[in-house]
Amino acid sequence: MSRLMAIDFGLKRVGLAVTDPLGMFATALDTVARKEVKAYIKKYHQEHTIRAFIIGEPRTLANEPSSVAGAAAAFRRELLVDFPDIPQHGVDERFTSRIALQTIAGSDLPRLKRREKGLADRISAVLLLQSYLETVQHLTDLQTAGDVSNELNGDVSNELKPVVRP
Repeated sequence: MSRLMAIDFGLKRVGLAVTDPLGMFATALDTVARKEVKAYIKKYHQEHTIRAFIIGEPRTLANEPSSVAGAAAAFRRELLVDFPDIPQHGVDERFTSRIALQTIAGSDLPRLKRREKGLADRISAVLLLQSYLETVQHLTDLQTAGDVSNELNGDVSNELKPVVRP
């Protein structure tokens, strides 16, 4: 079965997370040096089929592209060349690093483990992937609710239409 892979892009390190084969749970995979990440992903893809990439979009609090956005866009283009059949989905990553650091600070991990540089990158990738999974589930729930409403109105066309009440 295929998996989704989340990528928390950084200039030095890239955090990676994947779903389970059913696509229900996000799990930290690894933190890889920027220069080695494409080879790592290729090897992973040979062992576990990647269904889609979920890639963090670096933005400022003002919702403008951050200073890393250009390098992240170049990385996405490289992925598209190396993996043309794997779709890419961007996810807002504005608060993932902050949440990851708060998670680490509040954890029971030993001090040396908390200082590991790649830990925040992996946790950020998990947060990106979990956010994507929740968004997809929410949209699926909305679609299902629309289908049920439409069926109640006698329409089974699978299009979301407003429910008309007399």
